[in-house]
Amino acid sequence: MIRSFGPAEFTFLVEAARWTVLLSLLAFIGGGAIGMVVALMRVSRNAMLRNIAAGWISVVQGTPVLIVLFLVFYGLPFLGLRFPPLVAAALGMTVYASAFLGDIWRGCIEAVPRQQWEAASSLALKPAQRMIYVVLPQAVRLAVPPTVGFMVQIVKNTSVASIIGFVELTRAGTLMNNVTFQPFWVFGSVALLYFAMCWPLSVMSQRLERRLHAGRRS
Repeated sequence: MIRSFGPAEFTFLVEAARWTVLLSLLAFIGGGAIGMVVALMRVSRNAMLRNIAAGWISVVQGTPVLIVLFLVFYGLPFLGLRFPPLVAAALGMTVYASAFLGDIWRGCIEAVPRQQWEAASSLALKPAQRMIYVVLPQAVRLAVPPTVGFMVQIVKNTSVASIIGFVELTRAGTLMNNVTFQPFWVFGSVALLYFAMCWPLSVMSQRLERRLHAGRRS
């Protein structure tokens, strides 16, 4: 039976958007934790650590996120590891986010002027102290815009999770379109909900960037 697109159908999309937000948060938190480790390994003095991090970044960035999800959801069961769609999607998106965030933050760390590194060394700070108290606070200012920009990409890329059966916003829109046959209203609403999730991130990024750079203005 064909249904008309109305408030109940829009509410269904809004409820599905909550799963998109949850998956995005899981991906960013997990990817951020691993990405920070990757970034620190990438700027390490240890050549082996640098090469491992560089290899991780190259492999993950060179692999479509859809393939990463397939490997987690369909590949790991061959090793005896089976995950429900939400967990598999979160793991796959975490792997994807870790490589990109690691590379973004590595660039921000290396963008801190070398004089700052040398000044910290002249104060007899240990490498860990130099990184925590001198380098990272300055790198954070540089990292805000690209990090928030990538967060927006994570929100939009969660749509590929529908391929493994996870019902997020895009998948919910497809299901709703199959029963209403009103693609303009259905996918127009989907686009509106994605905008409602992504636009506040951009506004927050601009405000946070202004706050972090307030003390640096002449």
